[in-house]
Amino acid sequence: MSSAPPVRRGHTPSSTARGLPADTLPPDLDESTASRPYTEPEQPPLAPAGTGTVEIGTPVSRIDGLAKVTGRARYAAEHPAADLAHGVVINSTIARGRIVAIDCSEALALPGVIEVLTHERRPRMRSLDLFYKDMTAPAGSPFKPLHDERVHYSGQPVALVVAETFELARHAATLVRVSYEAEPHETELLAHRERAHVPSRLKAGYSPPPKPRGDADAAFAAAPVQVDAEFYSGVEHHNPLEMHASTVVRGPGGHLTIYDKTQGSQNSRWMVSHVFGLPRSKVTVKNPYVGGAFGSGLRPQYQLLLAVMAALRLKRSVRVVLTRQQMFTFGHRPETWQRVRLGAERDGTLRAVLHEAVAETSRREDYVEVVVNWSGQLYACDNVRLDYRLVALDQYSPIDMRAPGAAHGVHALEVAMDELSYALGMDPLALRLKNYAERDAAKDLPYSTKELRACYEQGAARFGWSRRPPQPRSMREGHELVGWGMATGTWDAMQMFARARAVLHADGRLEVSSAASDIGTGTYTVMAQIAAAAMGLPLEQVSFRLGDSDLPVAPIEGGSSHVTTIGSAVEGVCEKLQRQLWKLARQLPGSPLTKVRFQALEFREGAMRLRADPSVSLPLAAVLRSAGKDSLEAAYLLLPQVLKQKKYVRAVHSAVFCEVRVDEAFGTVRVTRVVSAVAAGRIINPKTARSQVVGGVVWGISQALHEETHADHRLGRFMNHNLAEYHVAANADIQDIDVIFVDEDDRIVSRLGAKGVGEIGIVGVAAAVSNAIYHATGRRLRSTPMTPDKVMAR
Repeated sequence: MSSAPPVRRGHTPSSTARGLPADTLPPDLDESTASRPYTEPEQPPLAPAGTGTVEIGTPVSRIDGLAKVTGRARYAAEHPAADLAHGVVINSTIARGRIVAIDCSEALALPGVIEVLTHERRPRMRSLDLFYKDMTAPAGSPFKPLHDERVHYSGQPVALVVAETFELARHAATLVRVSYEAEPHETELLAHRERAHVPSRLKAGYSPPPKPRGDADAAFAAAPVQVDAEFYSGVEHHNPLEMHASTVVRGPGGHLTIYDKTQGSQNSRWMVSHVFGLPRSKVTVKNPYVGGAFGSGLRPQYQLLLAVMAALRLKRSVRVVLTRQQMFTFGHRPETWQRVRLGAERDGTLRAVLHEAVAETSRREDYVEVVVNWSGQLYACDNVRLDYRLVALDQYSPIDMRAPGAAHGVHALEVAMDELSYALGMDPLALRLKNYAERDAAKDLPYSTKELRACYEQGAARFGWSRRPPQPRSMREGHELVGWGMATGTWDAMQMFARARAVLHADGRLEVSSAASDIGTGTYTVMAQIAAAAMGLPLEQVSFRLGDSDLPVAPIEGGSSHVTTIGSAVEGVCEKLQRQLWKLARQLPGSPLTKVRFQALEFREGAMRLRADPSVSLPLAAVLRSAGKDSLEAAYLLLPQVLKQKKYVRAVHSAVFCEVRVDEAFGTVRVTRVVSAVAAGRIINPKTARSQVVGGVVWGISQALHEETHADHRLGRFMNHNLAEYHVAANADIQDIDVIFVDEDDRIVSRLGAKGVGEIGIVGVAAAVSNAIYHATGRRLRSTPMTPDKVMAR
């Protein structure tokens, strides 16, 4: 039988959130758009009148907030088209095997049902794996929807019903009959660890574990104090509020304008043009607003290709929206088993670190994460051995989720460090300071900047860590045990390459553009703020265009790299405008700036003026008018300073302090206080940056206590694929969260001095919660989520 989604009335995708790691773009994605028809981008949001001049470091409210709360912001499933048809996906009910037959007759007999696409009823598509590899694809053979009769995982799309209305398509999907020939499947990681293999290295951004240094096994065996612990993290699913959707609008000449739920419009265009053999001039992908993604939008999801299939076959516009249940039928944070062994002297000096991990992947691709490498970097130790392997299962390939690899790997290390502190009778923070790493020993390189020690100091002072009694079960309030725990967080500080374009108009308006994405992180606001600060213009006169594949090239939004990359490109293009204005000003008759060097100027209050004497100035608009120009335009290509950056390790750091209250009778845990002290370079907008860290802390609590996937391995299927049974943290689960930004300025990572804050907020949170539970109860929990049954277990 088919697996059709239950019928319901309508849908309303909306809202905001966040996402993770990315990739550089192929060299043929340049900024030239001369061969494609121009389509007017969505109007970018503007700051309210009277916002005024802003500087880097000013807390600014989101300029896209009004559009979102009033409904003017349209998401992927909300863009209209006159001839729009609706597609609904049918998913497989077996985990492995082949499709024997698909009976579409009953569905096609319904008035208003237009087509049922299957592997036998679809438009011509390319077959080579190369055409299906998006810009973040790992090594292997990408999944190809409706390619052939093979079933690779439970929930695989096997058909698409297209009808005049969404409701009719949902109903017709229940009438399609699919017959299968099932084959034995394997979906359980722990049952197949013995066949783990060393993964391929062919994924941008992936660094395999470094070679061992010293003799970690011998050092561990000789260490007087030892910790040997195993950790397990179950499958975790992305659940952004906006479900994945694609609206394909067929325009004149067959041009496709696609509104896609994606973290990279150019990545989606790349895949569509390659899979269907379409020139890029025939495809425009837009994502002006994205209701959260958390990494689920880094790779194009299957609804995109299904919607394009239908639009090409029917020669009309088509929309495909996944249901909440179908959001569990593509990649997820992988199930992971880890073992950490730490050996130390009695004074706390680390003598050995051994960290091995085994994670799941699909049978088609080697999905990889940096899980264990952090253990060779975070603390000083001469003897380190790290290992990372994969087990291929009958699942969809996992995909990046906020802080991929670190959310699991740092968790295991930090819980093991806490366990070591108790074995030593040493304060957990003192142990970390004892083994503080001034350099990255794995690469033998200094850090570009590292203010982790300040994170420890400021976070501990704000939390009141010095008042913590060392013994477990030593604090109680009423019927609840109280525990305090802490952990370290770290993440890479990345920069990629990008282009930006800027146009300054004679009326003082500045328009800046790049094919960036805003997945709820505040990209619109921060980029406009950077441009306004650079040009000395009021924020309401500056607009930033993003979310359109026809705009200048930008990397996928992920890995906490957008500010360092797009932000640097924006500042770079503004500097080019500044120099053009300076040259024009020098040529004006009677100009007070004729002999002034560029370095002596500053741009403030809509004018260029002498730093030493601000009274000597020229308004920017007056310079353009006097030169007889309606506008001035500049383009800029940001290329990371690779030769300079490779001399350093670039990272962000945090210290997380947590208070929990545990009711042992029910096994319930309440996280009542979190202090997160973060060193992430210059903070461009403290208000939106704080929101990012708070969001990460909320998800860290959710990872620690709530998000649990239940699988029936007899069926090879996730069973709790809805928000009623797959629990995420709600408002009632979140109490006081305090964020500290430690002063840091990193001009190695970016010309702005900034790093990224999206990922670092979640790293270390679950470990701090786990360590606080131990302090409260004396019970060590080594698997997530830490549900009441585990808390009660003795």
